[in-house]
Amino acid sequence: MNRKPVNLRGAAILVVDDTDANRAVLCQLLDSQGYAVAAAPSGEIALKLVQSDPPELILLDVIMPGLGGFETCRRLKQDPSTAHIPVIFITAQNETRSVVEGFRSGGVDYITKPFQEEEVFIRIETHLKNHRLTRALQQEVERRERAETALKKADQQLSILSEQEARRWGVSGFIGQGPAFSEVLNAIRKLQPFSNTNVLILGESGVGKELIARAIHCGGATAKGPFIAVNCSAIPKELGESAFFGHVKGAFSGATSDHPGYFVQADGGTLFLDEVGDMPLDLQAKLLRVIEDGVIEPVGSSTRRKKVEVRILAGTNAELQSHIQAGEFRKDLYFRLAAYTIEVPPLRKRREDIPLLTKYFLNRLSDEMGMPAPEFSAEALAKLESYDFPGNVRELKNLIERALIESGGGPITSEHLRIWSSPVDTAALETDPGAAHGDSPQKRISRFAAGSDEDRVLRYVEANGRISNPECRHLLNVGIHRACYILRKLTETGDLQRTNVGKATEYRQR
Repeated sequence: MNRKPVNLRGAAILVVDDTDANRAVLCQLLDSQGYAVAAAPSGEIALKLVQSDPPELILLDVIMPGLGGFETCRRLKQDPSTAHIPVIFITAQNETRSVVEGFRSGGVDYITKPFQEEEVFIRIETHLKNHRLTRALQQEVERRERAETALKKADQQLSILSEQEARRWGVSGFIGQGPAFSEVLNAIRKLQPFSNTNVLILGESGVGKELIARAIHCGGATAKGPFIAVNCSAIPKELGESAFFGHVKGAFSGATSDHPGYFVQADGGTLFLDEVGDMPLDLQAKLLRVIEDGVIEPVGSSTRRKKVEVRILAGTNAELQSHIQAGEFRKDLYFRLAAYTIEVPPLRKRREDIPLLTKYFLNRLSDEMGMPAPEFSAEALAKLESYDFPGNVRELKNLIERALIESGGGPITSEHLRIWSSPVDTAALETDPGAAHGDSPQKRISRFAAGSDEDRVLRYVEANGRISNPECRHLLNVGIHRACYILRKLTETGDLQRTNVGKATEYRQR
């Protein structure tokens, strides 16, 4: 017989029978079909074997000396570690009256002696497939339950955490008097009365995009409504629709109760979509539909459609135009989100505000630490003003906080500022970008600290002639946003030039 079990080759089966001839026949039969077969001459030995090497299925003789088949099965089912293993009883023709007792003890089927090969194969394959399917479904239910629990916990903490973060450094994003940031403040004031206008806030990580969204929300007609901030990149893809639009109890395995979703939570207020460029395409289509008609439909119910009044504010540090050209972001969604855009300048382009921000953080953090604000040396301030701040305002705050700890309340000098790379005179480069173009590769590289991300990227390009975003991520062992920042920075300083767009984008030496 050339019959082979479908997708079951290697499945572990334990044969338990006190008769040597019966065990030998079954083992030989199953081995010929590719199963991994083990054998035990008694129930006692079988119970020990399943603890050390549990099988996927057990063939168990009913009549055995010592521990009989029914009692062996009952003990297997009483142990949580073996209760899931299907047991098929082996019984003689005149023992069929005991089949009912076999089912009561936990068996799933029986095979009669003498064996019919085809019957043995069919029963074994059927129960192995059922067993594997049941285990897979149980694991999926457990996974969904864990994800559902995590989602509920995140929902409960979302508003609290967001408010705490806003209180911790919220007003710092609005300290500044330079022309670059004044344009942002003017845009906020203009938008506040228009509560139906969707706004796209563009800027690098740490510039305060959520704080700007809160200012727009709090200064307008939506101020009395909720403000729900959602990090789109942190939502599991399989839970995206449920997270935004809700689901009803029983909509899928693990949905043990109704979940309202972010749109319902934000009804009458503002929904801020942070890192919107990381939203999956299929979810973008559903989001577009809700923006257009204002109606959400929970997962698992077509009868609980709900009209919501939600203002959409979105933020991203991604180059959405490149995402659109690469087919990773919908153009129609972009235009619906970008009814009005605000571009938040990075801190390196508003260096005149660094002294004000430094003084603010110094006073506020000193007060939180219960100490008088120490003196901040001119040398330390000059070091901050010449630094490039890849982490923007958030990084400046962290630098001041650490400097206070390092100084122990004494005067802060440049030695207390733990900057992770050497400063780049970006202002000079912006004033005279042609100066960078005339540099030799070695001179370009020498402007950055040896071993810094910028230095490593430029040396890679010098050696290979080009670099892409995936190659940059692999080279630096960083995420997509950090890689985008480094490549964009080196493009702005004139060290690199971008060629092509979308997925084919490359960066080469000028």
